[in-house]
Amino acid sequence: MAEKEYFIDCDSQILGRLASHTAKLLLQGSKVTLVNAERAAISGHVSDIVADYKQKLEFIDKANPEHSPYWSRRPDLLVKRVVRGMLPWKKAKGKDAFKRLRVYVGTPADIVTGKVEKAQVKDKHGTYERSITIGELSERLGYRMN
Repeated sequence: MAEKEYFIDCDSQILGRLASHTAKLLLQGSKVTLVNAERAAISGHVSDIVADYKQKLEFIDKANPEHSPYWSRRPDLLVKRVVRGMLPWKKAKGKDAFKRLRVYVGTPADIVTGKVEKAQVKDKHGTYERSITIGELSERLGYRMN
């Protein structure tokens, strides 16, 4: 089976819709590269979103703290974790699909800009009144953007 390669721009895309679209492409055997991960958006009340992610950062397993879930503050790793949540992670096909995913902050120089396409999902400008970008969320969680 020939693997098809997709380069998707996350700019002004709703994260959940983008992640489900990406997970579907990955499970079909394609390689997917997401660029501008810091510009993806999460819709909803900003204070609720920030509080929810701060709570995820504080999860600790009392019996063995080393087995606690890990949520990164970096925008690219945060997007990657959301996509992982939409894959059957504990099965072999989910792990193989996850290995075919690449996520970048900004657009790397080696990716030709002509190849980058928008995902065929709704963008945040026409649909949602309130939203926060992943970059803003990362800064509110304590990550320093350059």
